[in-house]
Amino acid sequence: MPRSGPPWQRSARVRGIGGALLVAGVLVTLVLADGPGDAAGDGRAAADGLPHTTVEVSPSGCGRGWAHPRPGTQVFELHNTSDTAAEVYLKSPRTGAVYGEVEGVGPGTTRQLRVRLGQGSYAFMCLPDDADAVTGPTVRIDGGGPAGPAAAPLTQHDLIPPALDYQKWVGRGLDDLVGRTGTLRDAVARGDLAGARNAWLPAHLAYERLGAAYGTFGDADQQINGTGAGLPKGDRDPAFTGFHRIEYGLWHGQSAATLRAPAAALVASVGKLRDDWAQERMDPADLGLRAHEILENTIEFELTGRTDYGSGSNLATARANLDGTRAVLSRLRPLLVTRYSGLRQLEDELDRTQRLLDGFRRGGRWTSPAQLDRTRRERVDAALGDLVERLASVATLCEARRTV
Repeated sequence: MPRSGPPWQRSARVRGIGGALLVAGVLVTLVLADGPGDAAGDGRAAADGLPHTTVEVSPSGCGRGWAHPRPGTQVFELHNTSDTAAEVYLKSPRTGAVYGEVEGVGPGTTRQLRVRLGQGSYAFMCLPDDADAVTGPTVRIDGGGPAGPAAAPLTQHDLIPPALDYQKWVGRGLDDLVGRTGTLRDAVARGDLAGARNAWLPAHLAYERLGAAYGTFGDADQQINGTGAGLPKGDRDPAFTGFHRIEYGLWHGQSAATLRAPAAALVASVGKLRDDWAQERMDPADLGLRAHEILENTIEFELTGRTDYGSGSNLATARANLDGTRAVLSRLRPLLVTRYSGLRQLEDELDRTQRLLDGFRRGGRWTSPAQLDRTRRERVDAALGDLVERLASVATLCEARRTV
């Protein structure tokens, strides 16, 4: 499937540690607000019925203003009095676990952080751009129910080992891909179009399983797996290459002679990608984001049929994308097991969705999304939509954060 980059870039955001999208039943207690407050003051109730407390954001006064701590759900009006933009964390001084964060608090601006706090100690940490972090005074809350979710922040250093392991896995996958695209090319070269149709799907799925690496593949992804969308002549444009160009020809009656050049070009592109991969370096901070993005793109491109050029194999692709998601999560799991309370539920939902998708394969052939009745279509949409929401929390938790 074509990818034009992450669906949400690092920009001004405000959220609890649970994620940009909240998972029903797991993180629903952290409902977040964004923008200027309805009221400012020390505990004064606003239009939302919650107490609001103004807290200073600056190197010299980080956390100043939180004089009357209280338990429960509340809103902090984070006001940056400095001349530098900053991130702000609300954390546990003892464990470093983060309860909420705000990014991109500009000079002279105020942004809200809505959290639920319980008995314990808390402190604001201000992280000005291009300057050391400053931790404000520790505030103690006595009484009240449990606090909302919190997680120890991950640093770039924490994410390097899983990223390196994932890169090695991708390298092995590229070796397999080279072999499978070679089989496809050879079938086309000898004029065996039935054999080429049989070889096309295994080769394409081998590529789709490498989903989290697409951001590092660069222009090679368009050459290998692009579509005719956006090209001047669409599906007939000379720049339409790769798997979907061959798929179009194989399922629209084009001759082997017509497809020999596209098949050879695909093998050349895949071989170059494999040879260049050893010199590439994935950004470790992207790994969690890609885990979320793989299935987000599956919903956008595969379930809508936008990438079907005749094979009707979109559900097979969705199943391969599920494998690709698992490949990322298996490497992030040691970091998530103590940070994400919904991890077991996420893994259970992955298993359930895998069984659902596997049910659409009969005798080596896959049902096309267009052939699904309303009930089955809704089940697929709901299952993948639920996973995307859960994986949004993984993306948030696995974002590299400053700690100094």
